[in-house]
Amino acid sequence: MIRRNKTPKKANINLRFNLLTVVVYIIGIILIVQLFNLQIVHGAEYREESNTRLTRESTLEAARGDILDRTGATLVSSDMQFSLEMYKTKIDDNQLNISILNMIQVLEKYGVSYPDSFPISINPYAFTISDETLAKWKKDNNLDENISAEEAFNKFVKKYEITNTTNTEEIRKIIAIRYQISIEGYSSTKSITIADNIPREAVAEFSESSEKFAGINISVKPVRKYTSGTLAAHILGYASQISSEEYETRKDTYSQNDIIGKTGIEAVFEEYLKGKNGTKQIDMAVDGTTTAEYVAKEAVEGSDVVLTIDANLQKVTEDALAANIQKISSGGFGQSFDAKSGACVVMNVNSGEILAMASYPTYNPADFVGGISTENWNNYNNDEAHPLVNKAVQSSYSPGSTFKMVTAIAGLESGAIDLKTKINDTGIYTKYRDFQPRCWYYNDYHRGHGWLDVSGAIEKSCNYFFYETADRMGIDTLAKFAKYFGLGTKTGVELPSETSGYVACPETKAKLHPNDSTWYAADTLQSAIGQNDNSFSPVQMARYISMLANGGNRIQPTIVRTIRNSDGSEVSKEDIESFVNKKLGIEEEQVEDININQEYLNAVLAGMESVTQDSSGTAYVRFKDFGISVGGKTGSAETTGGVNAWFVGFAPFENPEIAIVVIVENGGHGNYTAEVVRDIMEEYFGMNVQTVEEDMTAEPYVQIMN
Repeated sequence: MIRRNKTPKKANINLRFNLLTVVVYIIGIILIVQLFNLQIVHGAEYREESNTRLTRESTLEAARGDILDRTGATLVSSDMQFSLEMYKTKIDDNQLNISILNMIQVLEKYGVSYPDSFPISINPYAFTISDETLAKWKKDNNLDENISAEEAFNKFVKKYEITNTTNTEEIRKIIAIRYQISIEGYSSTKSITIADNIPREAVAEFSESSEKFAGINISVKPVRKYTSGTLAAHILGYASQISSEEYETRKDTYSQNDIIGKTGIEAVFEEYLKGKNGTKQIDMAVDGTTTAEYVAKEAVEGSDVVLTIDANLQKVTEDALAANIQKISSGGFGQSFDAKSGACVVMNVNSGEILAMASYPTYNPADFVGGISTENWNNYNNDEAHPLVNKAVQSSYSPGSTFKMVTAIAGLESGAIDLKTKINDTGIYTKYRDFQPRCWYYNDYHRGHGWLDVSGAIEKSCNYFFYETADRMGIDTLAKFAKYFGLGTKTGVELPSETSGYVACPETKAKLHPNDSTWYAADTLQSAIGQNDNSFSPVQMARYISMLANGGNRIQPTIVRTIRNSDGSEVSKEDIESFVNKKLGIEEEQVEDININQEYLNAVLAGMESVTQDSSGTAYVRFKDFGISVGGKTGSAETTGGVNAWFVGFAPFENPEIAIVVIVENGGHGNYTAEVVRDIMEEYFGMNVQTVEEDMTAEPYVQIMN
């Protein structure tokens, strides 16, 4: 047998240990040599390099998404503007003052303003703040309370060690910037904004001679641009700098200088419109000279919100409403009323899409860009017509006679009346001894309308007919049908601060009048003609009229068509609805489903057609020569301040497409406001388009065809 020598197990372990020791020893020698090289051989060189180079991170602000109309026309966009920022650098006061003066000279060359809150003027020297404020200012700046303006000025010259110029005006300009820096503060990583909206020529000059401007950085900031002035202002809303209160709740995603939507679509869809900021790295030498820049993270533009409105129709709607209010107030209809405000909504009767929405008076969203002036803010807030309020959504009004179609449908469906029922209007409703209301016709002509069926009662707007109908069926039935038509509840339209309004009923009376909550027969009678506690917003009324026109089908009003992300994808309707409901706190309505008898509905609509087409209709004078058949209803609702004027209508009567609702506060009579509806319909149906033969060069023709 042949024996083989074997290495003992212990010997193998020792061998591996010895090899590991050698490796560790070699690595240790290498590290020591490298450390010696860094600290001794090249130490001075590396220390000098680190002391002469600073790296800063700057935010690349994302542009907010655009807001577009249904055709793709841009209503709100963002302009990219240049801003001048300044960082603290390791230079002495003299170098800093020289750099500041160089910077100011460039800004003034191109007419760019810069901060100047230093409260001392020169030529002659004087303090520019009140005596009360001045005393505190002197104390805060360690100045003697009796010091003169010139002496205080020289104190600041000495404080900031300004020796690079003897020109008093130049010295004061340097002080203005140094003083602003002391107020806001800056560091090597936190900049101060010196100027906004710098022209490209100035940017080029700063960039080409960066060695003259210590610590400066040119940043690009998106600035909101409302491309059509006041058009659709109440829908769009406005965006402005985030408030301290808003910042406290959004610190994780916003900075203190960020822009945020305040009202309208800008506010509701802030999370989509905002976008995501990027970052830029800036390398600077200690003297403030920029040595390199590069994008570390690209900014992502916000999503675009596409609305259902049509910009052309929106303009016609706003213009028509404004002109009508001015005509009423100036006595253009034979009587003068103190009309100052109103609202109008145009809705697709089948989809619920809002094609136009106007509130008068309006405002200019651009006034809020960069911060609104005190003068403008006071003008808006002190205006008794409340121009900042979207009256189409945020205000509710008694509907007057425009509510009578609800009473008619409720009466027919409940069996209180039928299509053959005729009621004799004798002028005064005498059923109750303690409340005997009169038909408006009796007040004007001292007699009643006589015998009327439901269609005739709507055509002639007979109060007596609807008193009797409501008395037969009771308030609970009337309230149920009002709620079915979406009255007295929020529509869920994608706009903030929507009012719910009220449907007159015992529950509402108990809520609004707790000291007199008993329900009387008189309450039912008044409710039947759109008075009492009935109070609805114009957008609710537009849904109600749309439902009458579309066969009684419930619809969801909407003003947002889609949302387009920066990558080209679209947000689903379901996601948009879920987002809006959560954002606005909208809860799903619990409404009893009602299948309205089409014969009943047709009888009501026939009455609405007679309002505009029959010579005895209350709006016949406004539509007698109109080229399209219209169903409509006038309404005049008494208030403590006068009589609000309504007109509600839809067209074409045979195959309805749009419903239009208009109200003018203290407008006198509903048929006055019918002019607004007529003008809007002319635009929608292309009735005001000139033919090519009439005028080949007509600009309105070109705009409409586009």
